[in-house]
Amino acid sequence: MSRRSPLFRVVLFCAAISQLSNAQARRMVLIDQDGSGPGGSNQMAMMVLLQSPQAEVLGITMVSGNAWEPEEVQHTLRMLELIHRTDVPVVPGAIFPLVRTEEESKIQQQLYGTFPWYGAWGDLTATTSRQPYHGPYVVPKMEEGEPTLKPLAEDAVHFLIRQVHAHPHQVTIYAAGPLTNIALAISIDPHFAELTQGIVIMGGSLSPQTGDPEFANNPRHEFNFWFDPEASHITLRAHWPRIDLTTVDISIKTAFTKAMLEEIARSPNPGAKYLAAYTGEFYYLWDELTAAAWLDPAIITKEEKLYVDVDLTRGPFYGDTLSWTAANKPRLDVQLVHVQKDLDLPRFNKLFIELMKGPPQIESSAK
Repeated sequence: MSRRSPLFRVVLFCAAISQLSNAQARRMVLIDQDGSGPGGSNQMAMMVLLQSPQAEVLGITMVSGNAWEPEEVQHTLRMLELIHRTDVPVVPGAIFPLVRTEEESKIQQQLYGTFPWYGAWGDLTATTSRQPYHGPYVVPKMEEGEPTLKPLAEDAVHFLIRQVHAHPHQVTIYAAGPLTNIALAISIDPHFAELTQGIVIMGGSLSPQTGDPEFANNPRHEFNFWFDPEASHITLRAHWPRIDLTTVDISIKTAFTKAMLEEIARSPNPGAKYLAAYTGEFYYLWDELTAAAWLDPAIITKEEKLYVDVDLTRGPFYGDTLSWTAANKPRLDVQLVHVQKDLDLPRFNKLFIELMKGPPQIESSAK
């Protein structure tokens, strides 16, 4: 029989309610990312969600894109160790696109010219490579140290399906790399998409207003969609409850600056120390914007509802973004997409910096 006072029991009850409220406020998300590293945009984008008290990250599935998937797995495991989030499982995923091949892309260059960025296929021409090339199964010596944490002994596709079925209509898919894993999950489980809360995607390009030659000369070209066009097509045609799309058009309105990194580096927290040590790339914050806009939808100040797909015809526009309004869309099962058009940049920058400077979050309940 308890001898505690009624007041003490009230305090305990209020604390329990507070904990329950906090747990309910955390929104479940699965991260699907091409996690090149150390530091840099891909790792920062994942950290936006990992560092947020609003997000419960059930796991991270990896896919080749900016780098080969086996290397990305190791960088991401080490990042989780350094920012104190070893509770989040990392799951190996697709190494190669569904159809497009590296050899085919070499032929495409000879026929149609080159693009400034080829990701994992970085040595396709001497003039376009931003990173040293290596084969798909080679993991170079890691600047940040080798991880002791191991990836989950499961493939990304079945992990994604398992988590969505375990939490029906509660999980958002955050997809900021090529969409190979997502397309495979849809192909294996035709109910996968409809059982989620929706998907947020960094991908596609419509008509970016920029002098950046990567996009000014090829306004419908975007790397994530281009790297695996068939996967992008399958994903965009699936019946998600909602699709939100961060395109090049809005991404190029953001920028990661030295001043931002200097402010982050003044924090004593492990995430900030990791970025200060290993981030030296100052570019657009495209994946980070996708993550932050999911956490705080008020960051997006303008959107347009369009029907979006990907060009699968083999030629110079293979992988380009296609879009239509309701008035001119084809008589096909294309899906309505919330295309982000403009943002509150100060609000986004403030949230991003706060999250990068912040302390580690509590462990998730993922298994």
